[in-house]
Amino acid sequence: MLRKFATGALAAGTAALWLTAAAAHSIKAEPSEAVQAAFDVIETTIVTKGDTAVFTTRVRGEAGKDKPDATGKFEGSSVYAYVWPTSLDSGEIGFGKDQGIVALAVTFHPDFDDAANGGKNRHIWHPHWVVLAEDKACGGGLKVIDIPEGAKPKVPATWPGVPLLIDSPEYPTNFKGETVDVEIPLSLIGGIKGASFDGVTAGLKVNGNLHAPLLCVSNVFKVASGNLSLPGKVMAAD
Repeated sequence: MLRKFATGALAAGTAALWLTAAAAHSIKAEPSEAVQAAFDVIETTIVTKGDTAVFTTRVRGEAGKDKPDATGKFEGSSVYAYVWPTSLDSGEIGFGKDQGIVALAVTFHPDFDDAANGGKNRHIWHPHWVVLAEDKACGGGLKVIDIPEGAKPKVPATWPGVPLLIDSPEYPTNFKGETVDVEIPLSLIGGIKGASFDGVTAGLKVNGNLHAPLLCVSNVFKVASGNLSLPGKVMAAD
């Protein structure tokens, strides 16, 4: 399922590196001049600290510096994202079980809002849970799973009301220099301890015709592992 996604990253110049025994909870990658500095992942980590899980990605440049240009309309607009694909089950984040690949994504999209309860978020980087599936219609080989018209799947309380398996929780999200991190209470993500993960930077695009797939992974900037094998393990912080 993930082969095309990983292949796209490798074609963009991403190289697999190592998961060290000394720091088995992180994935480190060589810098690549072929990747825009703000999205050139050099380390990604998920650790638990007390009652909190902390998702962190470190890049070669300034995290969050580069954002997509506004187009003035929803259809065809772009999204930039720092993403942590995981081995979590979709049922552990408030959706139905076994729906697809669960990932946390910190996104910026200047052309539309998708905050919970009608809130505004197009002007800031903000977190989402997304459930992904393979789709050959997408340049990156993956899409955020569509909700068919008339379907009523199980969704979290902070689902933004769009026809996608996406959640818009208000987790603390911080950009500082070369890092971006998100803090999530462990009580809200069952199964995170010992879960596997990877780190990805990517561009997504809203379908110009607003038909399924509505939101595609269109361009993979970099995959920390190089092959999306989810080699990271969630462990307690040192």
